[in-house]
Amino acid sequence: MTESVWDYPRPPRVDPSTERVVVTHRGHVVADTTASLRVLETSHPPTYYLPLDAFADGVLRPAEGASWCEWKGQAAYFDLVVGDEVLPAVAWTYPTPSRGFEQLVDHVALYPGRVDRCTVDDEVVVPQPGSFYGGWITSRVTGPFKGVPGSSGW
Repeated sequence: MTESVWDYPRPPRVDPSTERVVVTHRGHVVADTTASLRVLETSHPPTYYLPLDAFADGVLRPAEGASWCEWKGQAAYFDLVVGDEVLPAVAWTYPTPSRGFEQLVDHVALYPGRVDRCTVDDEVVVPQPGSFYGGWITSRVTGPFKGVPGSSGW
């Protein structure tokens, strides 16, 4: 079954998922879960939020900085540490999310284009276009997607 991102709601919705999500970098499994949350927002492919316990020990390190989402509230960032490599601010969380997004507590999202590989049920994810967005494109979702050139006014 396919989903059009133009049928996703605004404000966004949080949907639990039992799909198997695996994140790997430099041959290491960074995260693996069948209990993620998908945030669905008009014009965006889903962003997957993985429970903290899905991440391998020691790979998440609190990073400097914060950002604000009009829907979810203030985000805090993590560096990803894989062996000797540090990927700065590649992941984020909402420690005290806004009302309606409480499910995101103790869950972490990451930019799929900044690690070697993310899969959903063994399908390799294509990162959402643009450097700001963290959506995960699979054959399950259709666009056009926010982030492509010319989409800043969408």
